[in-house]
Amino acid sequence: MNFTPIEDRVLVKREEEATKTASGIYIPDSAKEKPQRGKVIAVGEKAKKDIEVGNTVVFSKYGAVEVTLENEEYVILKLEDIYGVIK
Repeated sequence: MNFTPIEDRVLVKREEEATKTASGIYIPDSAKEKPQRGKVIAVGEKAKKDIEVGNTVVFSKYGAVEVTLENEEYVILKLEDIYGVIK
């Protein structure tokens, strides 16, 4: 992909939400919420000191801007909308 976020922006691919609960109950698409975590795909210059490509991050439900690049769904976030990195 040929996309580089500017300043303190981060491009993230949302993780897929589970379609079945631990007890085996299937969750319909209409009942699913969009996941608030994902894998970092690209990082702007000012965000590089805190976030690296490949990190899994947890982010704000309302801070994400949804975009489609090369037929894939991504979100663009400001660094302040990322709560933390999952190790």
